[in-house]
Parts: sequence; structure tokens; C-alpha cells
Amino acid sequence: MKKFNSILYETTEHIAEITLNRPDRLNALDKATLIEINDAMDLAEADSKVRVIILCGAGRAFSSGFDLKAQMDAKPAGEKVWREILDLDFNTTMRFWNSPKPTVAAIHGACMAGAFEFALSCDIAIASENAIFGEPELKFGAGIVTLLLPWVIGPKKAKDIIFTGQDRIDASSALQMGIISRVVKDGMHLEVARQIARSIALVDPNVVMGTKKAINSTYEIQGIQKALKVALDIDHQIESVGSPDKKAFMDIARERGMREAIAWRDARFAGTTTNE
Repeated sequence: MKKFNSILYETTEHIAEITLNRPDRLNALDKATLIEINDAMDLAEADSKVRVIILCGAGRAFSSGFDLKAQMDAKPAGEKVWREILDLDFNTTMRFWNSPKPTVAAIHGACMAGAFEFALSCDIAIASENAIFGEPELKFGAGIVTLLLPWVIGPKKAKDIIFTGQDRIDASSALQMGIISRVVKDGMHLEVARQIARSIALVDPNVVMGTKKAINSTYEIQGIQKALKVALDIDHQIESVGSPDKKAFMDIARERGMREAIAWRDARFAGTTTNE
């Protein structure tokens, strides 16, 4: 079995579990982690014994999203560099949507930005009561890499969340909007995800895969893949040029640390928006 550094990969009976395993960084999604997720998905999809794939996070949270500290340190610049970064982000996220096998997200704690998009990409999402969701990217001058939210909850609510950078959406509100499938007691998210996976695994896998393809075809007919690629191109334009807001955010992060940069961002919007 392949050895991983940023994730854990385990198969039990007919279930593959991919665990984001950078708890000291709230499982922030850096390049190495994304590559390993792709490798794990390759293993799960190639394994005829695996019928369901679970994605979860170690430590205090599911994931804080794409790793801004790694981006701060690398200082990416130019169209080619940003195209490589965003394509990896996008393609990794969509592995869970496009996988022929059903995918289940087991979520606790923070589920933000790029990680939020991972949860949206999974077929089923189970969240602990303590889970918190959000898309805060626009607040610091970044775009949305994988613009799935409008397809899941509709354009009006999606624009409200994205334009105002909501990042305190609780589990009950996420359930009401259709962002997640179920809310469970704290600490039960992974066990319930496993129960669901075991139930799905009892069904003929060809029937499950065919049905997933049939459901997703509704979105394919509406042009979801084309629309998401257009949105990705727009995000590439945003990131490769760079907004003044993001430059200011990153400058503060480099000089005073990421916590100070986030405090600066939040202070700019204090009292202007409300979260569900």
C-alpha cells in the first residue's frame, strides 16, 4: 500500500476512508495534500472491493480550506503558475463529484472555502452539530475555485453567502439550505458516515454507480461542467492579476502572521454582515 504523509488511507470491507491528516494546520489543503488525495482516489476507484469512499478530517476540524500560509510563503505570480495551482485545486475537488463510486463527507469543526467545496462535491455530507461552514474568499480578494454552491442551493442564497463572505454558517442552517445531508451529535459524524457507507455497500455496485451517473446527468444536461470551467477561468483572471485586497491581506500575513491578517480582514467587515 502506498505511504502517505498528509492524509491517511484505509480500506475496511467495501469502504475506503481518506482522512485529511494535518491537524496542526487544521487540515489546510496544500499542494502535497491535494496530490495525495488524487493518489488515494486512484487507489479507491481502481479497487474493485471498494464500493464507497469517505472523506474526513483528523483533529479539531474537517479542514480550514486551501492553505493560505503555503501560498503566502510561495508568492505565486503569473498566469502559468496560477493556472497550475487552480487546476489542481479544481480537479481534486471534482474528483468526488465525478467519481463513479459514491462519496461521503464526514464533517466536524471548520469546513471553510476550498474544504467547503470538497463537501459540496461529495454525494452525501454528514455534519456534527459543531460544524461551521463558509465561503469567505471574497473578503480577502480571492475568487471561488469550484463554484458548486449555486448548483446546490440556488443562485440567490449562494450570492448572499459568497458576496458577503459568510463564514459562520452553523450545521442546522447548512442542513436547511441543502449544503449537507444530515446533522448528528458531536463526535458521531464519522460513525454515521460509516453506517451510511455500509448500507450503500450492500447494494449492487453497478446499480449504485449507474444511479449516481443518472442523477449527475441532470446537471450535465444543464451544463454544470462547462459552467464550472468558465467560473474557474474567471477565478484564474482574478488570482493571476491579484486584487489590492488580497495583496494587503498577504502583506499583513507575512509581516505579522496569518492570525493578524484574518483579524484585519474581519475588522473591515465588522457589523456589516450577518451569518446564518
